[in-house]
Amino acid sequence: MDQNPKQNNELKRGLQNRHIQLIALGGAIGTGLFLGIGKAAILAGPSVILGYALAGIIAFFIMRQLGEMVVEEPVSGSFSFFANKYLGSFAGYASGWNYWVLYILVSMAELTAIGVYVQFWWPEIPLWTSSLFFFFIINGLNLASVKVYGEAEFWFSIVKVAAIIAMILFGSYLLISGTGSPQSSISNLYNDGGFSQKAGYPKAVMVRTKVYLPRSL
Repeated sequence: MDQNPKQNNELKRGLQNRHIQLIALGGAIGTGLFLGIGKAAILAGPSVILGYALAGIIAFFIMRQLGEMVVEEPVSGSFSFFANKYLGSFAGYASGWNYWVLYILVSMAELTAIGVYVQFWWPEIPLWTSSLFFFFIINGLNLASVKVYGEAEFWFSIVKVAAIIAMILFGSYLLISGTGSPQSSISNLYNDGGFSQKAGYPKAVMVRTKVYLPRSL
């Protein structure tokens, strides 16, 4: 009888298609939409919509091209691998570390945004306390099994999508029914100087592209 049976140490796929689809969708929805859009709207007015559209179009074409490259040559490393292969070792090195630094900064910004939200509803809770609490929660989910991470991301993404749909429907109801405040009107899209009413539009577009595009990738 074999006393040392061969163990199967191969990696297994723990994510299903529904997990991957919702992780991709939810990853593009964050504080840039729920919190950061306020500053951009102040800078650019209603034309901030164009900033999101521009960043979305750029992200779409980049991901489309990257997807074709991955299908042709399925390897790990994503754009860092392809930058290294086609543009040289420095490009691959720089893009890999840039991606890492980006997500460190984005993660800290996300935690700060969580603290801002919590402090809005419960002002007595210090910002750092809620940020630190969710820091451990998020790290726990990432360090757990792939299945736990996938399920958590799946349901969190559904909450994000449901919140956006609910806000669109509720906002449309307020505009159509006229039950909103006197300032709640479609005329805000063209009053006070027109659709692109602010001189800060180019800056707002740059901010939206810089924040939204890397997160989408």
